[in-house]
Amino acid sequence: MTLQSPSNAPRWPAIIFLLWSLMGIAAFLAQSTADLTELAKSDPYQAQIWSKMPLWAWIAYGVAVACGLGSAIYLLLRSKKAVPLSIVSVVAVLVQFAYTFFMTDILAVKGPAAAAFPVLIILMSVAQLWLAKNWLKRGTLK
Repeated sequence: MTLQSPSNAPRWPAIIFLLWSLMGIAAFLAQSTADLTELAKSDPYQAQIWSKMPLWAWIAYGVAVACGLGSAIYLLLRSKKAVPLSIVSVVAVLVQFAYTFFMTDILAVKGPAAAAFPVLIILMSVAQLWLAKNWLKRGTLK
């Protein structure tokens, strides 16, 4: 197996992370500006969680998606700046979900399935960090 040179390493992983990050930005904007009165009509429990979510958790959420997006852009640009942004994103994701899983009773109310998407988000952020570190080690990022 031969390693690809920096000039011909595939861009598709970075594009996937870029699209994923854009979805994260859209979700953050939708959730942080949601009309909780309207949400309460269809999902009162979720409206309650968001209304009580502390500022630090919202900040962590925003930092997670912003740094994830920045890292994805830097991966596309082949910049080593992707690595520290990925690290911050992973930490912020973990802080954000600390509120959800340790300060609410979401698992008791909605069941273990409520953890599925957050686990995917954590795995994607870790995968992006792994890619950034791997590309840095291979010389793909400069």
